Amino acid sequence: MNHLKTALIYSLLIAVAVSVQAQSTWNARYQKYIDQYKDCAIEQMLKWKVPASITLAQGLLESGAGESTLARKANNHFGIKCHGWSGKTLYQDDDRRNECFRSYNSAFESYEDHSRFLTSGQRYRLLFNLKITDYKGWARGLKAAGYATNPKYADRLIEIIQVYRLYEYDKARSYDKMMTKHTKDKAYGGQPLHTMGQYNKNYFVYARKEDTFRTIGEEIGISYKKIARYNERDRDDRLQEGEVIWLKKKQKRAPKEYKDHPHYVHEGESMYSIAQKYGIRLESLYKMNHLSPDYDIKVGDVLKLR
Repeated sequence: MNHLKTALIYSLLIAVAVSVQAQSTWNARYQKYIDQYKDCAIEQMLKWKVPASITLAQGLLESGAGESTLARKANNHFGIKCHGWSGKTLYQDDDRRNECFRSYNSAFESYEDHSRFLTSGQRYRLLFNLKITDYKGWARGLKAAGYATNPKYADRLIEIIQVYRLYEYDKARSYDKMMTKHTKDKAYGGQPLHTMGQYNKNYFVYARKEDTFRTIGEEIGISYKKIARYNERDRDDRLQEGEVIWLKKKQKRAPKEYKDHPHYVHEGESMYSIAQKYGIRLESLYKMNHLSPDYDIKVGDVLKLR
């Protein structure tokens, strides 16, 4: 009996350990959300004194990394309900059936209203006595003040902050204004804005079906002729759904981490697709590999990236 009890306890401990490990695993979808909204969170911190780590962790948790129904239909990333709200609304089930939630024109409006929500009332007033780097105190304070009913709410916020090192943003003194401007814009032509990413000191979006350089340029506020030139294409070229479109002039080489890590050519790749992947100018890719522009790459070729 004692052996059986020991085995059961051991199995339970393993199950708990596996569960904790699974929850703490890095998630690419979460990282994509962080890359998109971190500058917005930093801007809010510098303006309203709400830690950027807390804002991002709450946005991730409450919106399911921007994929919840509330986030997609109402741009509501923080689950804030209608109490004292005179703007647009959306009704859906939550703690009770058919509850009223605030609806916004853009994700930025949700971020801004979240900051106002925390700073305007008495409920969260004591949180602002904490250091802006005390994310654990903020997480526990939000739960104690009744922001969420989940008893593990503070623990989940702290876990997200630690896994993705969001506490590093609490020390920021500046933010990328191009990223925040894009977040502030409303939906373009009735469609949600493209998700803008950053890589190799540049910005990019993924082309959607029916996209052209012109439609992307009109949304982003950059000349479509310039965008075509940055991507080394003709301005009237047809775009393929999912391809990377760079929004500034590409770099001459890949990031530093590729100094000793070349690219091995795979089936279906071209020099152009490789240059686009790493945000490198096509001419530079040929030049650093001592290749002429008429060279036909083959599967297995090894290309230097810096």
